[in-house]
Amino acid sequence: MHIPVLLREVIEYVNPQPGWKFIDATIDGGGHAMAIMERIIPGGKLLGIEWDSELLNQLKFKIQGSRFKDDVILVNDSYANLKEIAEKHGFSEIDGIFFDLGMSRWHLEEAGRGFSFLKDEPLDMRYSRQEFSKKTAVEIVNKSPYNELVRILREYGEEKFAKSIASAIVEARKHSPIKSTFQLVEIIKNSVPFWYRRRRIHFATKTFQALRIAVNGELENLKTGLQQAEELLKNTGRIAVISFHSLEDRIVKNFFKESSKEKRLNIITKKPIRAGLAEISANPGARSAKLRVAEKTAFNF
Repeated sequence: MHIPVLLREVIEYVNPQPGWKFIDATIDGGGHAMAIMERIIPGGKLLGIEWDSELLNQLKFKIQGSRFKDDVILVNDSYANLKEIAEKHGFSEIDGIFFDLGMSRWHLEEAGRGFSFLKDEPLDMRYSRQEFSKKTAVEIVNKSPYNELVRILREYGEEKFAKSIASAIVEARKHSPIKSTFQLVEIIKNSVPFWYRRRRIHFATKTFQALRIAVNGELENLKTGLQQAEELLKNTGRIAVISFHSLEDRIVKNFFKESSKEKRLNIITKKPIRAGLAEISANPGARSAKLRVAEKTAFNF
């Protein structure tokens, strides 16, 4: 089941109103979107964007049976193309936009694409199987030079043992291709110290994060999406972003900071909003969530 993170806080800080035009740039299972729809009808419209066609088809079925079916437009695309999508569907001046940068639980538990190090699956890691031009994780692992693997693990995973893991990958693939998640987990396990394997955070977490980000171009997409979102907002329109790791949060924080300096955005959340103990207890995935919200300034020169 999709559990929307920081839902109460998103509603509180974005404060959606009847008649709003709103974009959910990462609609996933629709948890945040449905709560927003409750507040923008009558007269409101929501544009939902989802990169994964399988996830989107599940959501379409859900929305068709709801009272919002005539007020929600669903698009299978990436928010990297946000402005083009929005203008095509009449959302060129919007009251609010929301990004939830967390992985869908469905991708971890059901997609079968190698997102989880706890299941033995093919190393794919594409959010969209239609993205044929993108390298899969198996291609990156088996074909990238040592220095490129080190860069990916350091830059996208902040992995302190990037060199030893990259070296072990290069050595292992000489003997046979690395095609599955469990193959990769075993390689990582044998290339990091014992104490690193005993930590609360799984020793493969950062490597899997790094590969997923590299496959999907997540950080570049985020920078592009934020810029386009700001352009689409009306004066006093609000942008809310939930991030789950430091790389994403840093991009959001710096983007808001720069836009604030140039008086394009007012930062509403001076510090990121975090989940409370009750929510973390009910949904441990909320532990690392950070919500940042900004508002477009009334006067843009």
